[in-house]
Amino acid sequence: MSKISIRFYKNHVVRAVWDEDLNQWWFSVLDVIGAVNEQDNHVKNRNYWKYLKAKLKKEQNELVSATTQLKLTAADGKKYNTDVISLAGVEQLAKAIPNSQAMAFLDWFKYSENTIDGQSRKKAYTLWESKLVADKDVGKVKALQQIHAYLFGGLYDFAGKIRTKTIAKGNTLFCMAEYLPQNLRTIEKMPETTFDEIVDKYVEMNAAHPFMEGNGRSTRIWLDLIFKKRLKKCVDWSKIDKKEYLDAMIASHTDSTKIRELLLGALTDRTDDRAIFMKGIDYSYYYEQED
Repeated sequence: MSKISIRFYKNHVVRAVWDEDLNQWWFSVLDVIGAVNEQDNHVKNRNYWKYLKAKLKKEQNELVSATTQLKLTAADGKKYNTDVISLAGVEQLAKAIPNSQAMAFLDWFKYSENTIDGQSRKKAYTLWESKLVADKDVGKVKALQQIHAYLFGGLYDFAGKIRTKTIAKGNTLFCMAEYLPQNLRTIEKMPETTFDEIVDKYVEMNAAHPFMEGNGRSTRIWLDLIFKKRLKKCVDWSKIDKKEYLDAMIASHTDSTKIRELLLGALTDRTDDRAIFMKGIDYSYYYEQED
């Protein structure tokens, strides 16, 4: 049970763990209840599940017998046995909760699996085993293109291709298309031997925004590869708040102080920890979700 996943519904966490034997995801019952009821209080969610189980058993509903227990990491970092349910069971569970939010949750839950982000995220999970980027290419534009092509191949026709159009996001105008090739060559040559140098390179690549879409998700993986190669570290993205990260990246166009602080505070030497990698993918995709 080494493959984990974290989904975010209106900033409520829904944890899952992969079952290699049955080839399926198991989702935390308490997290689903918390998301549907928009309730973060663990005790209240646990008590609600206790009440609902009793009600379902009385009705001879098979949903309770469809649950099992697996270990999931809690907010305190420790693993506890937790009631979990299959993908199909999530739908039954949500429908058993008399809440007007249940259908909205299910619409998100089922749709998110089939969106471009959902399909791309599934590909991102497999990067752990892929050995996609050769060590000699880490930090190069070629490596970033390989990552982007891997994540979005078959989803975007421009997967892995440097954009030829000028783009903007909000009030931020990214590098003009006609200057982008030269800018990328300059960024590629930037040193990356220290933490500050690596962050400088990351900030410049973010400002360049080489692809039409999918820049943040690709570039965060690219950054982690550089950290691993040069510093034997990686980023535990779960330690970086979404709003703080997005605000820091916007500010980095003129002042990179905040993003340095956030990244430095989240660095870990657990570079071979699959859970850190999988959790990082989930948080990276979470940063891109519209609130």
